[in-house]
Amino acid sequence: MGSQEKYVTKQIQERFRQLAKEARDLYLTTVVPTLDHVPSPLEFHRDWVCPNKPVIIQGAISHWPALHRWTDEYLRNILSDKELTVAVTPNGYADAVVGNKFVMPEERTMSFTEFLDTLDQKTDSQGVFYIQKQNSNLTEEFHKLIPDADVQLKFATEAFGRLPDASNFWMGDKRAVTSSNYQAACYKENDTGTFDIVDDHNTGEVPWIPLDPTNPDLDKFPQFANARPIQVTVNAGETLYLPSLWFHHVQQSHRCIAVNFWYDMEFDIKYSYYKFVESLVEVVGKG
Repeated sequence: MGSQEKYVTKQIQERFRQLAKEARDLYLTTVVPTLDHVPSPLEFHRDWVCPNKPVIIQGAISHWPALHRWTDEYLRNILSDKELTVAVTPNGYADAVVGNKFVMPEERTMSFTEFLDTLDQKTDSQGVFYIQKQNSNLTEEFHKLIPDADVQLKFATEAFGRLPDASNFWMGDKRAVTSSNYQAACYKENDTGTFDIVDDHNTGEVPWIPLDPTNPDLDKFPQFANARPIQVTVNAGETLYLPSLWFHHVQQSHRCIAVNFWYDMEFDIKYSYYKFVESLVEVVGKG
């Protein structure tokens, strides 16, 4: 790289740092705000969707019977021997980068009773088991639970002008974690009870973030030192609005159940700016 190219690269990097600082000073906060009421569709769209800012909303699902019904005993009774898709990994990291590969979990079909027994460590199964099928499994595999929970958030549906693309049921314990082109692969338990990583050639390459924000490798990713992650705890009965284009890392402090709704993003000027910045980062990274 010549001296002129080095100068331009250094100037672009400095502009990125200025952009991050201005965003923190003028737009972002160090904490995720909490609303003590359910916003109207207009308020939600004006104050949170348009600015693309996260918020915790209290009371949005207070009418759900699931909040008091979904005990192990109740779920065993309702779902009992229902066959379900369960993700299995050796370490709790499903859909994560391992080495130079994007590794997906091994998917197994088992009854819900078997799944609960595994969480309760009543079996000798190896690995971490997690219900995380992201294909609107609430309305498919878990449709028997729909009387206990809505399949949409009405204020959000009205604000976005569409129904959610997917309504998902998640269940796991504190070991389960959800987290560049990488060859896709998946875990497969072998005869010894350990897990192999097997290439998934049907999926091909997957763009992903190969960084653990809880323990970043700053030697490999020195620019992450300029990042200012925001941590938030979502308690039982609360709803987190996570805007589009926000990278996120999710951990549970204990066994829990969550329901999430995916509303498709608007591919507007915000998305165009994002892709422009992303392309500049790629150019600087190659410089």
